Parts: sequence; structure tokens; C-alpha cells
Amino acid sequence: MAQETSALSPRLARAADWGVYALVVSTLLGLLAFLTNPVPDPSFPWATLPASLRLPVTQPRIEHWPVTYTLAVWTWVFALPLALLAVYRRIAPRIGLGASAWLVGLPAALMVVLTTYCRFFWPKLHPASWNAPSYTFACWGYCSSYVPAWSNLAYLVAGLGVGAFLLARQRSDRGRLVAGAFGVLALPLGLPALVYARRTSVR
Repeated sequence: MAQETSALSPRLARAADWGVYALVVSTLLGLLAFLTNPVPDPSFPWATLPASLRLPVTQPRIEHWPVTYTLAVWTWVFALPLALLAVYRRIAPRIGLGASAWLVGLPAALMVVLTTYCRFFWPKLHPASWNAPSYTFACWGYCSSYVPAWSNLAYLVAGLGVGAFLLARQRSDRGRLVAGAFGVLALPLGLPALVYARRTSVR
């Protein structure tokens, strides 16, 4: 039987806090692109500021996106998992959902939502770009190529995460192992699941 633990190590807690700071900084970088480029993200041409509000400079682009917008979205990709750990550390003790819900269930649910959005709703840019930010390696395979097999793989990984959550609810060793597998396959979004697998002791 596996025992869930709620506290993060000091090093991991600091990393979680830095993840939150990184999200704030990356948001500011993303907003900066709106002050310099008429259409920072061509997927959303309506998201623009009037010329009177923009600075008299234009950022160069990395593929489809301005430099600071590219830095922003890729920082979101890697900072979000750490921010989820910060949310878990601060909110989980007040809401009795358990570590498995916060560290395994939430990333799995996010992966389902993000994979569905990218597959069916994201206005895709052409040509496909290696620079397409994605929250997991499998999702990057799809967003950088539009090959459906990658999206199907992402759904399988997300399904593994849902299964890991259901098993982890039973606090079994099997749930810990499946959560670890999901964490690896869903990196970087799967980082909280890896934390869960590592910190859940077997008794």
C-alpha cells in the first residue's frame, strides 16, 4: 500500500515558486510582443492593438512568432508544471482532494484538454513549424507536423494519466508506477506525476 505525502522538499518548493515567477515574466514578454508587432500570433489575427498604442519598432520573428512571444510561450510550457506544484503546495492542504488528484489527475486532465484543443480547435499555421510550443513531447510531434498519429499518441498518454490517477486513488504501488510512467511520457507537463511517484512511499 502506498502512502501519499503532502509536503515538498525545500528545493522543490523553491523551484515551484520560481515557476510562478517565470509565468509572470513570460506573460509580460508575451504582452510586449503586442506593443511591437501588429499581429503577434497569426493564429489569432484579431488579437492586436491599434497602431497608436504600439511602439515604433517591430520584433523579428522566429518562424511565425515574434522573439519575445516565442520566449513567452516556451517559458509557459516549462514553467506550468512547476506552477502546478506551487498550487498543490498552497491549496491542497485546504482542499481534501489528495495528492493523486493534484499531481496526477490535474496534469492528465490538462493534457486531455490541450490535446483536444490543438487537434480540433487550434487555428493551424502553415507551414507547420518546429517552433510550435507544446506542453508534452508527444503534443510537440503533432503541433510541429500536423501528423494525426502524434495526436493519437498524445491521447494514449493522457489516457494513461487518467488510468494512473484512478489507480493512485487506491494508493496502490501499481498506481505509483503507472503515475511515474505517465510522468515520463508526458514531460514536461508530467513533472508533478513524477513528483507523486517519487514521494509516494510503499508500505
